[in-house]
Amino acid sequence: MPTVYVNDKPVEIGTARLNCVQAAGLADTFVPHYCYHEALSVVASCRMCLVEVGERKPDGTVVMQPKVLPGCQTPVKDGTVVVTGDYAKRDQTQAALAYPADYVKGGQPGDRAKRAQADTLEGLLLNHPLDCPVCDKAGECKLQDYSYDYGRSESRMVDEKNQPPNKPGLSSKITLFTDRCIMCTRCVRFTREISGTAELMVNGRGHHEEIDTFPGRPLENKLAGNVVDLCPVGALGSKDFLYKQRVWYLKTVDQVCSRCSTGCSTHVDSNKDIVYRLRARENPLAQGHFMCDEGRYGYHFANSAERFVRPQVKRDGRFQPAPWAQVTPQLKQELSAAVQANARGVVAVLSPYLTVEEAFLLGSYFKGLSADVRLTLGPVPVVGEDDRYPKDVRGNAVEPTKFVIRAEKCPNRRGVEAVLTHLQGAVIPFADVAREALDALWFAGGYPEPGYAEAGIPSDWKAPALLVAQDLFPSLVTAAAKYVLPGTSSFEKEGTFVNHAGLAQSFGRAARPPVEARTELQLGYDLLGRRGLAQAAVVRAEVAGAVSWLAPLGGEVPANGVKLGD
Repeated sequence: MPTVYVNDKPVEIGTARLNCVQAAGLADTFVPHYCYHEALSVVASCRMCLVEVGERKPDGTVVMQPKVLPGCQTPVKDGTVVVTGDYAKRDQTQAALAYPADYVKGGQPGDRAKRAQADTLEGLLLNHPLDCPVCDKAGECKLQDYSYDYGRSESRMVDEKNQPPNKPGLSSKITLFTDRCIMCTRCVRFTREISGTAELMVNGRGHHEEIDTFPGRPLENKLAGNVVDLCPVGALGSKDFLYKQRVWYLKTVDQVCSRCSTGCSTHVDSNKDIVYRLRARENPLAQGHFMCDEGRYGYHFANSAERFVRPQVKRDGRFQPAPWAQVTPQLKQELSAAVQANARGVVAVLSPYLTVEEAFLLGSYFKGLSADVRLTLGPVPVVGEDDRYPKDVRGNAVEPTKFVIRAEKCPNRRGVEAVLTHLQGAVIPFADVAREALDALWFAGGYPEPGYAEAGIPSDWKAPALLVAQDLFPSLVTAAAKYVLPGTSSFEKEGTFVNHAGLAQSFGRAARPPVEARTELQLGYDLLGRRGLAQAAVVRAEVAGAVSWLAPLGGEVPANGVKLGD
């Protein structure tokens, strides 16, 4: 088996084609880097990943290169020896290699790499302003972290720093603090290799190099927000997040984007139950390293003042607030009476924005009233066609595809369909029963855009006498309802979404819902007469035991999710 030695520790690499940074990662050794990114081409421009490289011969002798090399650009093979600047912290249980005498004479293993890292950081900080108190990257800046871990304690810079003007007009959502840029060019490579739109370039040479856009071509592609995540030093800032929060006040929860059926894995950053930022979470089973701007900036609906925040009951043609202690028993009584009178006339609409667990509890409640109650799938919003990247200069998608923004704008159609199939043997779209004269209708919405649900309502739709609407925002359905119950956003609940490809991802709650609102999972508990607080993990185990397609959810769901069968 091909073996690489990282700080004397042997690591088997198998058939993988790795560079020194990746091989060191297999040995639990971190090599600092700025310009290198797994999803982008290698340019070796920052020089932060300099390592000492050599080769271990079959007879056990070691031959080392006389100079340090960029680890990101140096491939490894069987017998490659990698020595990092952290060699002094190596695993002492591993036997030291027999380094040649002329190599050790110039310094102990790792000394060259350590000096190179310190020199690199000194060079990067020559012109970089130390404006950490106002920089949005403070707290998660690699320049800060690496300077502390690998740099010198004092700067020898005495000349005035080169401070080119900032570029707030880079795009409508992104600003460029030019003087903070270290020219790693991750952003430039992203627009050329992932989005394919190539709006960014390097303008000038040497000391005068700057990131800029081509004239008349601002950075406005649908994946542009990723360059802010890629920037390691705070040069590129998101106008949506700029100066809103310090990162050490934020609570980060791993979630799943709910704005299309791709189901991008995300980090949700919130403080005091207010969502401030979404970032892509790497997941090779879902979307890779990135996410689209539609999802990244699509969280504001959760903070909207237009949301329903408490139950309301229509009396004398006007909605009036009502406590849950009063509403829940009334709902159960009126629904039971409607089912006893005509079970076929009672329909429950399960939204594709519900989690698997919520759909299962709500569907189980209605089927528990009568097997003749019909469960339907709520309107599935579809906007245009799948948008594939990268694109050529004419906007046409080119192969290989690296990112897809799905036309289907809901996160869990397949999960809800699995529940519906289990509970009644078929998936009935709401459109198939919308024109019938119904006695009672429960409409579980949760659509972030009211228009998504309204698009699935026939123009001649007549609301039944007993209409319960559970949603986030006012719509045609809520206006005709007798009961309006506040819905919760995906940030305020825990559960499981199944994306377009059958990838089931479970996620936790990032923020609490409004004080008088209840999650759909808790409401399902209340309707079924279960006691205690609803827990998604408990319901998920119940679902896994009942629905064979969802059986892999029975244990602990991995962070990257679990792929379900076809």
